[in-house]
Amino acid sequence: MNFALWLARTATRSPQAPALYTGTTLETDYAGFADQAARIGAALAARGIGKGDRVGVFMKNSTDYLRVLYGIWWSGAAAIPINSKLHPREAEWILSDAQAALCFATPDLAEGLAEVAPDCPCVISGTADFAAMLATSPMAEPVEMAREDLAWLFYTSGTTGKPKGVMMSTATITAMTLSYFVDVDEVSAEDAILYAAPMSHGAGIYNFMHVLRGARHVVPESGGFEPAEIFALAAEMRAISMFAAPTMVRRMIDVAKATGATGDGIKTVVYAGGPMYVADIMEAVDVLGDRFVQVYGQGECPMGITALSRADVSDRSHPNWQARLASVGTAQTISEVAILDESGAPVPVGETGEIAVRGAGLMLGYWKRAEATAETIRDGWLWTGDMGRLDEDGYLTMVDRSKDMIISGGSNVYPREVEEVLLTHGGVAEVSVVGRPHPEWGEEVVAFVVPAPGAALAEAELDALCLDQIARFKRPKAYIAIAELPKNNYGKVLKTDLRARLAAD
Repeated sequence: MNFALWLARTATRSPQAPALYTGTTLETDYAGFADQAARIGAALAARGIGKGDRVGVFMKNSTDYLRVLYGIWWSGAAAIPINSKLHPREAEWILSDAQAALCFATPDLAEGLAEVAPDCPCVISGTADFAAMLATSPMAEPVEMAREDLAWLFYTSGTTGKPKGVMMSTATITAMTLSYFVDVDEVSAEDAILYAAPMSHGAGIYNFMHVLRGARHVVPESGGFEPAEIFALAAEMRAISMFAAPTMVRRMIDVAKATGATGDGIKTVVYAGGPMYVADIMEAVDVLGDRFVQVYGQGECPMGITALSRADVSDRSHPNWQARLASVGTAQTISEVAILDESGAPVPVGETGEIAVRGAGLMLGYWKRAEATAETIRDGWLWTGDMGRLDEDGYLTMVDRSKDMIISGGSNVYPREVEEVLLTHGGVAEVSVVGRPHPEWGEEVVAFVVPAPGAALAEAELDALCLDQIARFKRPKAYIAIAELPKNNYGKVLKTDLRARLAAD
């Protein structure tokens, strides 16, 4: 199934339906969207690019991003979305590793890319070369693609080394798309998807559901995430849905409280991509209302492992509502979830082990890395590297990344548990807990704390808070004030950097 066929069908069914917006300005309807993608596909085919080839997309958020994606698929090739925040050398490495036939880039990124990758053919949006593509006679139909054909080559963030290319087939993304309608949210033609997070990742991968339904696609004029702009857009455009990392949700809460915004016009915020602390999501519902759904997935199983429904996020009446709110929900329709010990045997309900998933949403494997694929997928199960536990009702609670677990005096300490407690202190804006080598205990717990504006944190208060809620051995042995936590381009805290700082000190 070629995704460009989805676009073609929607354009046939609803040619005049509004499709692509920058801010509140309509740029084209679905007939125009499909026609432009077909022209880009034809231009790629004229260059000898088609099925089996890979094409990079090193672009900032724009409506051209969608034109390019569907043009690539129209030709039968696979897209390599590259985060626009990466350094040109990092983008060049990805393009080289993927053996890209061509790369699309926005003007501000193309200059740096040309310096480090002069031999990589590049088409720059907004130039005569790109305009010539849009003037090419369109291909009549998208190239046929089989269920196992590579469609999306996603490179992991690479926080522990060089990123790996995750191969997603047409079947992988089709399964994720259909599961969204069942397990996350329904979409109608009156809805709109807002691309405030990078379109190379979680935000962009939600385009499929909205193309299928003939909904609107909106890129903020800023091209990025500005809470005040989002609130204003939602109020005017209505029925807005969006993907947001937990750090983005936190910023939305803060701006809403400061400005009096209520989230009017926002239909759904799907949050994922990192730990959402219970205190934050409770406040989000209190401030912005019943608009939140949580999804747990990985690049290797995009957005498709579990989901915590809107009802569960907002419920305050069920006897276990707090535990459920701290979870990442239950298995999505396309997935089976298990908690396994080191030998691969299931652990009893309520006990902690590594989260594993199998089902229709798994990747094909890692690009040119058979050994890494074999280590990650064993007997059909994808070992996520995340630690968690399942309750008797099937709710999955993530504890931490296995590599982030601290072993102190032979006992396991999961940083997130400590972080959840510290975040209940009104003077703590952000916190990250890591292990520091200790000659007697193996490791000791250390907390890096970002104070809230104007707050003066006393270690004694933080100690008392921890001792009141968790075991003494889990209490941090040191609290280090820090202006901001180091994060990668996707907003995830770089605990490796924090450990390196401790080692340097």
